Amino acid sequence: MFDENSAGAILYSLNEDLLRTEYLLLHHTSGHWDFPKGNIELGEDGFQTARREIYEETGINDIEFVKGFISTIEYYYRRIDKLVHKRVIYYIAKTNTREVILSSEHDGYAWKEYDTAINQLTYKNAKQLLKKAKTFVAPRC
Repeated sequence: MFDENSAGAILYSLNEDLLRTEYLLLHHTSGHWDFPKGNIELGEDGFQTARREIYEETGINDIEFVKGFISTIEYYYRRIDKLVHKRVIYYIAKTNTREVILSSEHDGYAWKEYDTAINQLTYKNAKQLLKKAKTFVAPRC
């Protein structure tokens, strides 16, 4: 078994036409819906990784991290014949950009309000993360 450390963000935007907060979900080519995230590279901190991954996966670079929110999830998965212990640090970031340019890792995306997003996310830990984020973001919107 080996450890893998990643960072990402719950990215949200205000849909001005509908006057509601929407969260960006990415559809991975493997079939699941999740938030932008990726492995922490040598010399990066979590914020730098999250910023880089958001840009690489969505083309969005105008993000502003919301101070005071950090949440870590952990899980295990198999990579070929090895068990991987993955730790992901998540932040919340706001953007005004709604246009997404997907990376090859993804085949779709959606900006969704909370109730739809929570149902569209694939994994339980992502749903729990979104619940925490909504509570944290609500007073700021």
